[in-house]
Amino acid sequence: MTETPVAPSTARMIDYWLGGRHHYPVDVAAATAFEGAYGPCAEIFRSLRAFLGRSVAYLAGQGIENFLVFGAGVPTRGNVHEVAADAHVLYTDIDPVTIALGQEVLAGHDLAGYAFGDATDPAGIDPAALARFLPGWGREPIGVVFLGLAAFLDDPTLARTLDQLHRVVPPGSMLAFDFDGEELTGYPEALAMMGEGFHMRDTATFPALLGKWRPTSDGIVPVARWRPEGQAAEVPDAFHGGVALH
Repeated sequence: MTETPVAPSTARMIDYWLGGRHHYPVDVAAATAFEGAYGPCAEIFRSLRAFLGRSVAYLAGQGIENFLVFGAGVPTRGNVHEVAADAHVLYTDIDPVTIALGQEVLAGHDLAGYAFGDATDPAGIDPAALARFLPGWGREPIGVVFLGLAAFLDDPTLARTLDQLHRVVPPGSMLAFDFDGEELTGYPEALAMMGEGFHMRDTATFPALLGKWRPTSDGIVPVARWRPEGQAAEVPDAFHGGVALH
C-alpha cells in the first residue's frame, strides 16, 4: 500500500464522495470541510461520474478502441476501463500518490495501465506506457478524456493544451471534456477553499477555448443533461461538458 499522504487530494476526495475505498483520513477531513462551506457533494460527483460513463460509452460506440485519460484520479467506480471493457486505456496523472494507487488498482489488468502524464505536455508521456497500453497510438483514433482539469488551468494554458492534444492525436479522435461552471460564486467560503488557481467558466466563452475541437450536436450542457439515460439527475449545475470531434 502507498504511504499515507499528509495533504488532501481532489482525486481521492472524489473517490470518497463516490463511495470508494482509495482515500485517506486527510481526504475525508478536506471533503467534510468543503461540504461545511458548500453542502453535500456526493450526488454532484456521482452525476459527473455518470457523465464520464455515458461519454465513454458514446466514444466506444463510435469505434474508439484506445483511450488516453488525463487527470485520471483513482480508476475505480465506473471509470473508463469498466465502461469500455474491451478498450485499451492509459490513465495518467501528475500526483505520485494517486498514480501509485492507480497502479495498485490496475495491477494485473491486461488492457489498462497507469503512468505519469501531464496534459499540458503530452509529449512527456512515457513512450513505453503508450506502446504497452495504447497499441493504436499514432495510427488509430484516440478517445481523450479530459475531465476535472479545466478548472485548474488558466485560459491561455487550457487553450494551448487542447490545441496540443488536437495535434498529437489522429483524425477521427474524440474528446470528452468538462469544466466548472459558476456555481461556487454563491458560496464564497467554498470558493476560497479552491484557491487562486481555480477557474470557473460559462458556456458562452468556453467553446473558443476548444480551438479546432468541434462539439457534437449535443452542444455544451450541464453534465447531468448530456444524453441522460431517462430523466436527468436533479443536481446543481456545477459542471458543464460534452464531447468534441477532431
